[in-house]
Amino acid sequence: MNQQMEPARRTPLSRDRVLVAAVALADEVGIESLSMRRLAQELGVVPMALYKHVANKEELLDGMVDALVREIDPPARDADWKNTVRLRVLSARRALLRHPWARQVLESRTNRTPAVLEYMDSFIGMFLAGGFSVDLTHHVMHALGSRMWGFTQELFDDSASQNAEGPAALPPEAQAAMFQEMAERYPNIFKVATVSAHDDDSVVGQGCDDQFEFEFALDLLLDGFERLHQQNWTSKHAKQDHGQAGT
Repeated sequence: MNQQMEPARRTPLSRDRVLVAAVALADEVGIESLSMRRLAQELGVVPMALYKHVANKEELLDGMVDALVREIDPPARDADWKNTVRLRVLSARRALLRHPWARQVLESRTNRTPAVLEYMDSFIGMFLAGGFSVDLTHHVMHALGSRMWGFTQELFDDSASQNAEGPAALPPEAQAAMFQEMAERYPNIFKVATVSAHDDDSVVGQGCDDQFEFEFALDLLLDGFERLHQQNWTSKHAKQDHGQAGT
């Protein structure tokens, strides 16, 4: 064992090396099992050696997010703003899906590192370069929310789909009774949550296809942004129109 660890000890430890190892370890064992001690063992160093490069676990997680951001493709060249944004978002989603821990860590971050701020700045820049006003871009970013990182909070998550479709282990009579109870108590939720499971020709097949639903909502938003941009939309006029409608 000591002979196997010698090459790792001779390789200089750096922040990048620590972060690469942390990402790989989290991919393998999950973010809950990632610790400074376990990471040190993976690198063949004592835990104190890590603190020269990351001050604590929180800084390690911030660095892992930075590593994730570096995996996202830069804005596409020679493309209109709509395709540029779409490709960037889907690249972020691919990076996110490569690392099962990423969404949980992103949602937990309160610190905006330079890499994160640079990504956000670049993302805003795609709309401004497309001729969007600062006003519209502000509201666009609110509407996109976490979609800029490649994920969104799903209304019909896996547990809802499982409840609607029924556990396979239940006998047919029990499943029928559960369906009947749901249909009676929550008829509208039941209809929407089970629509794809009841349609043999559905694009998404059995249950919700997360990728399809994500792209559907993304395209819907981009189409809406395009319409507002073409109309020279401003929040001032929109608020005035809403105020007149309320009188």
